[in-house]
Amino acid sequence: MNTPDDKKKFVREKFSAISKDYDFLNSLLSLKIDFYWRWVTTRMLKEFPEGVVLDLCAGTLPLALELTRQAKKRQVLAVDFCEPMLRAGLATLPKDERRARILPVCGDGEKIPVASASCRGVTVAFGLRNLGRAQEGLNEMQRVLKPGGKLLVLEFSRPRNPLVKPFYNFYLNRVLPKLAGLISGDKEAYEYLASSIAKFYEPEELLAMMRQAGFREASRHPLTFGIVSIYLGVK
Repeated sequence: MNTPDDKKKFVREKFSAISKDYDFLNSLLSLKIDFYWRWVTTRMLKEFPEGVVLDLCAGTLPLALELTRQAKKRQVLAVDFCEPMLRAGLATLPKDERRARILPVCGDGEKIPVASASCRGVTVAFGLRNLGRAQEGLNEMQRVLKPGGKLLVLEFSRPRNPLVKPFYNFYLNRVLPKLAGLISGDKEAYEYLASSIAKFYEPEELLAMMRQAGFREASRHPLTFGIVSIYLGVK
């Protein structure tokens, strides 16, 4: 992956290959803690129970479902550049009223197909590190938000607790790729997961990028011993 475009092509191909097993593996590999992470993220938008929220890098729509579950009048525009992921999510959507409030769109997170100042919130769950040009993506997220709207980035981070760190690194680099590769048939996709977490920005770097994009009140909220973090910015 020598260029940002090479990275985007690789990520699209890998996520297309594992789309059918993606939700099952997420729950298995996180011991179902991923449900809690999405619940906490969505709770941080509770002051916006109506209007449109953009769920970027929406994948198989788990966060879009939580966004509509917690607010009965909220609409979610679910954008992802990998069409097979969106189709896999659509195939498993519950047949209730939430289906009508989730609009999946195949689009690029660096050129978001959404009008400026049209969304009350923007969420990105485990997708920012997959963008080829993260700063351009953050600039776009700021553009589509209404003034006062919130950006919430849920992303893996690297725990610093000396008791947790060695166990986490062993699981992430040794156990997870082998187990996920055995189930999905694509070990390389989950080796990429581990390497992308290791290479991701330090928290202060990402917060600085958010401020550069025009977000104020940029802050980080670690969860589960720092395994993941929620990054918050306000337009």
